[in-house]
Parts: sequence; C-alpha cells; structure tokens
Amino acid sequence: MRPDLLEVLRCPVCRSELRLATGTVEGEEILEGTLTCTGCHVVYPISDGIPDLLPPEDRD
Repeated sequence: MRPDLLEVLRCPVCRSELRLATGTVEGEEILEGTLTCTGCHVVYPISDGIPDLLPPEDRD
C-alpha cells in the first residue's frame, strides 16, 4: 500500500479518516501495518501491502 492512498481512503463503517501505523516498509510501499479509524476506532490490518477494509464482523 502506498501512503498517498490515505488521502482517499475512509473507514467503511463510519466514513471517518484513517490513521496509519506502519510495521514493514519496503521502499515507498507499506507491506505490514494497520489503519485505525479516527472516528469509531476500528483497526484495519495491512498484510502483504493490501489493506483489509472489511468491517470486523465480515472478516475471517
């Protein structure tokens, strides 16, 4: 995931902005980390560079 995506991504639950916490970064790509909603505080994982923006009740 590229950090500039934060400008367009919003929480699918409440539409608030997301805050990025990086774990593994390779060049300009974030491979591991989390996106946390600033409104409802739901945490969305980033794994293998892909953010999982499914609501918590819809995740495996």
